[in-house]
Amino acid sequence: MDFERITELIIELEIDDISDAVKEALETDGKDPYDVLNALTKGMDEVGRRYESEEYYLTELVLAGETMKEAFKIIKPAMAASDKSKEKAKVIIATVRGDNHDIGKNLLGTLLLSSGFEVIDLGMDIEADIIVEKVKETGAKIVGLSSLLTMTVNQITAVHKALEAAGLRDKVKLIVGGAPLNMELAKNLGADDFADDAVEGVRHIQELAES
Repeated sequence: MDFERITELIIELEIDDISDAVKEALETDGKDPYDVLNALTKGMDEVGRRYESEEYYLTELVLAGETMKEAFKIIKPAMAASDKSKEKAKVIIATVRGDNHDIGKNLLGTLLLSSGFEVIDLGMDIEADIIVEKVKETGAKIVGLSSLLTMTVNQITAVHKALEAAGLRDKVKLIVGGAPLNMELAKNLGADDFADDAVEGVRHIQELAES
């Protein structure tokens, strides 16, 4: 199984074939799981490019994310066992309290995994205090919040203030996304950054992790 084939399966959204392909790659000649991950990441990079150029739409982006999830089920144990397993930047992601939408958040999580981040996904409808506790527990330096409903955007301020009250705000970068938001509103609500979609979100988080 060559790496180009794995990349192609991601690009072509072949969710039914990806698990077997990754298994085969790992079993053939004891291939390094990080080389397989690299092949998967190349595929997601191309999916992201096609999404940005409107060759692919949200449906394809979601399916690519699901295809990557299937691949991760196989590759994760091999990566954990690899000597190359190194400290990764941790990102906490959550949909804010009062909001039960998670497509964008889930996509972001999958794309972040394929970009080498450790992702702590708290789920939907998450209280500010839970986010603060998870920051304390994990030492994560980046928190990504999703808010799809206008009535829930004030929860971003609640998280910002809860982090401040815990003495953690200056240690954490807060990035937000969701339909009602833009950069100006995000900053007014207390966030450090805003991204229009999951693809842009990964790019911004990579920059935040390096800053």
